Amino acid sequence: MANYYSPEGGLPGQNELLTDRAVFTQAYAVIPKGTLRDITTSYLPFWEHSRFWVIARPLSGFAESFSHYIADLAAGGGSDNPESDPTAEAVLFVVAGSGTLDLEGRCYDLRPGSYVFLPAATAWKIRAADQGLTFHWIRKRFVPVEGIALPNAFVTHEDDHVPNAMPDTNGAWSTTRFVAMDDLRHDMHVTVVTFQPGGVIPFPETHVMEHGLYVLEGKAVYRLNQDWVEVEAGDYMWLRAFCPQACYAGGPGQFKYLLYKDVNRHMPFQPFSG
Repeated sequence: MANYYSPEGGLPGQNELLTDRAVFTQAYAVIPKGTLRDITTSYLPFWEHSRFWVIARPLSGFAESFSHYIADLAAGGGSDNPESDPTAEAVLFVVAGSGTLDLEGRCYDLRPGSYVFLPAATAWKIRAADQGLTFHWIRKRFVPVEGIALPNAFVTHEDDHVPNAMPDTNGAWSTTRFVAMDDLRHDMHVTVVTFQPGGVIPFPETHVMEHGLYVLEGKAVYRLNQDWVEVEAGDYMWLRAFCPQACYAGGPGQFKYLLYKDVNRHMPFQPFSG
């Protein structure tokens, strides 16, 4: 059973220090778990008994291609009309609790590690069970390509996929992929990346993909642009395209994060608009 970090909300006491690890730069941002409090939640139309931490959104100088929510549903909470934008595709990844998903009339049980891909204009509904439901909701405006078929909706679970070890790492660094890398129907990948204690990204990656990384478990030191930043379960990182990045997993357990990146499309000649 997955044991992933889930925000608890609340509010620090009046006697606590204000110093934290929050960083916002032109190249990257770090949103520590300590900022995910009751007063930083948002509410959305047509959702009942539900609140959301918005940890990335399209914004000049910040995330350009996607938005990322953490949805916190109380018992019975959810929506029969969750998405108001017919151009938005999405991935849901469950980290706590349980619930049910109605995907175009077919029902699925959700539990930690459940992964859902929702193409644009898909009809879906979601409800939390008695213990509530917490999931990540990553949204992107789908970019269709004439002559390439549209992607299909699917529901799966992390346990049903064998992690792919990165070359020459002896399993110290692996990626659980839910969509084939060369499946050009998809214009985003959301994967689970795992490092064993001491595992590293051994060079400063510098590439065109924009990243959103939510730490599911463990801790590490992450190289972001020119800085080394300590991160732990519950922290979120946004990396602008071409932001240099590397990682050293600190242990004692594995370091694991949920990763978004935009892929498989030509570079647009105008900014993303949503």
